Amino acid sequence: MLPSREQFERDALAEGFVEVYDRVWPPGKLVPTHSHPFPLKALVVEGEMWLTCRGVTHHLLPGGTFELDGNEPHEELYGEAGATYWVARRN
Repeated sequence: MLPSREQFERDALAEGFVEVYDRVWPPGKLVPTHSHPFPLKALVVEGEMWLTCRGVTHHLLPGGTFELDGNEPHEELYGEAGATYWVARRN
């Protein structure tokens, strides 16, 4: 069972993350290789996605999680229904 949005945020803030936000992606969207200047962790709550990092592609469905280090290159591809996930980031 997925945690509520509020529980995800409470847990993330307790772990030292400073911001939590929702990401909603349209069907079939490809986000080419990029990085973020901050570490993050995320929980997929709807749809599906494929995350490629460190040479490995991960297929993520609701309940799937991922973490990325700051400046870690990665690519994202979203499924036929798109995807929604919650992201916690550090500064």
